[in-house]
Amino acid sequence: MIASLVFILLFSSAAFIFYKRVSQIRSAIKSGKPYHPASDAASRFKHMLRVALGQQKLFQRPLSALLHVLVYAGFILINIEVLEICIDGLFQTHRVFSILGQFYNFLIAFFEILALLVFIAVVVFWWRRNVLALPRFTSAELKGWPQRDANIILITEMVLMTLLLGMNATDQVLQFRNVE
Repeated sequence: MIASLVFILLFSSAAFIFYKRVSQIRSAIKSGKPYHPASDAASRFKHMLRVALGQQKLFQRPLSALLHVLVYAGFILINIEVLEICIDGLFQTHRVFSILGQFYNFLIAFFEILALLVFIAVVVFWWRRNVLALPRFTSAELKGWPQRDANIILITEMVLMTLLLGMNATDQVLQFRNVE
């Protein structure tokens, strides 16, 4: 009971902070000029996908493109896991999606493989950016905040994947020992 109350308190606090931040961003966006698109919606959507997912020039480097796709998949993976954690925390359940049976076991195994691949991809990105110091990452406009921002994102992703793998490994050990 106490654990549920603590979880609800922490969850509510995080939701409030998230709401406040979204409100600030929304307010900043609304303070801008109205946008009147000149092109059709389909071409704008295609362009948005190319910029957001592919970062346009990225597909000139297939290895980088693959690593970026892995990192994007990692963010989606974390959100699915967080959804399950939130449901479990709010309703005092354990692995609520396990009702999916063997498919759930497949998903967890797939998520763990993906988490490991994401971790490797992020380490490669961090290494290229900070150790190899590739010329496109050392230009003057990428100094300061852009460099720190990229490193914060990479380190956060490494921590999240480590926590995900650790959580699943711990859960596996506890299940093996019949600890509920």
